[in-house]
Amino acid sequence: MGLLTSSFSFQLPALGSVSPVYGVGLLILSTLLLAKVLSSLFFRSSRNKLPPKVWTFPLIGGVRKFMKGPIKMIREEYPRLGSVFTMKVLNRNITFLLGPEESVHFFKAPESEMSQQEVYQYNVPTFGPGVVFDVDYSVRMEQFRFFSESLRVSSLKGYVEHMVLEAKSFFSKWGDEGVVDLKSELEHLIILTASRCLLGREVRDQLFKNVSDLFHDLDNGMQPISVLFPYLPIPAHKRRDEARKQLADIFAKIIKNRRDSGKRETDMLQAFIDSKYRASGRYLEDHEITGLLIAALFAGQHTSSITSVWTGAYLMKNKQFLEPVLNEQREVMSRHGDKLDYDILGEMDVLYRAIKEALRLHPPLILLLRYSHKDFMVKTREGNEYRVPKGHVVATSPAFANRLPHIYRDPDTYDPDRFTPGREEDKAAGAFSYVSFGGGRHGCLGEPFAYMQIKTIWSHLFQNYELELLSPFPEIDWDAMVVGVKGKVMVRYKKRSLKTEQ
Repeated sequence: MGLLTSSFSFQLPALGSVSPVYGVGLLILSTLLLAKVLSSLFFRSSRNKLPPKVWTFPLIGGVRKFMKGPIKMIREEYPRLGSVFTMKVLNRNITFLLGPEESVHFFKAPESEMSQQEVYQYNVPTFGPGVVFDVDYSVRMEQFRFFSESLRVSSLKGYVEHMVLEAKSFFSKWGDEGVVDLKSELEHLIILTASRCLLGREVRDQLFKNVSDLFHDLDNGMQPISVLFPYLPIPAHKRRDEARKQLADIFAKIIKNRRDSGKRETDMLQAFIDSKYRASGRYLEDHEITGLLIAALFAGQHTSSITSVWTGAYLMKNKQFLEPVLNEQREVMSRHGDKLDYDILGEMDVLYRAIKEALRLHPPLILLLRYSHKDFMVKTREGNEYRVPKGHVVATSPAFANRLPHIYRDPDTYDPDRFTPGREEDKAAGAFSYVSFGGGRHGCLGEPFAYMQIKTIWSHLFQNYELELLSPFPEIDWDAMVVGVKGKVMVRYKKRSLKTEQ
């Protein structure tokens, strides 16, 4: 208080020289002035309260702690620091917002305040120049519009036809009974399906093996070290760059042949060939189409294959939830027979909830990141307020937020019924209670595609095979860039027809 008293003291006149009324008035005035100053200082200090910090070693900051696993770090720090805290990683401050109440600004802020481009630059060598995170916001929004238009309902209906044909062809090779690694099988099927729906008939029918190998090199070129040093001259990055160059050459030939022939296909490649920018009126260039296709495949392939495996593993383990899924399949087959299309898949609410619950427990993207261009205030569920400074990287974690006990009852338990009408735990704390597909301004455009793909696979399997999980229940592979299933998932299958069963 020494500073306050010295800064705001003043000399009162001697009481004997003034009237009592004047003295009392002066005393009241001085008291009010002092109260106002103290209130102003207190308010200012509360507005400047920064989030608590994770203790880290100097210089390298939290690199080691972060690289050992961000979810492990979050689980350790959350009980001590709460739902908003900052950790220094090298020269970056990362502020975590862990909950639907805390992450509203993260999801809803305009790009001028909270942007993706700075934090996702490590994707540029993989996707290529001139697309997504290598362009300014206005161009990126136009490119996202191309994605959105290629995934509208009329397009999805055509994609589902491809999905059904691929599933039937793939599983016809299984035979009547046997044992398979379900993880490996579904990964292979989904890249076949994605190749047909996204990359086109030419790739699926003629160039699948070549393109698949190149995508494998691209995929392996995205290492944890790539986030910090995307151009580091390591072997994985060199293979990534060569694969990207070869893919560009392949797609340049396919695009030229399509344009020259005038032939049209029902795939995302065709949608991009037909798209043009509103501002300039120009069509996409070949390198832009290639980059957007690579981005689409990266976004969809891992999510669909990982979620498909988790969905099957949970249902095979939890028979009380498998039986309602099978009953739904029986009911659908009683009305539509063996037919599967977009509208029929849309009727499968029980299967939808089973997939959604697997995604709640295991979102493939465990961290979502933004860069803060302005200071902003965040208020926690407990009422604490913090100022997050301009220049911070801001992170939220679907993997952590989706298991918060004040939103989800028994949050670590697989329970698809938590999404049934009347219960709807995913809406318990507002719009961002469930963020497996992100949300707000940057929600995942491919969510409907992913659900259609996974529903197609499991509808075919449940209608035609009896399945038994042989392996122990899978563990989480926290070491992967896109967090999925660790090790093999061995399953015994036996051919059957669900519609003939009573």
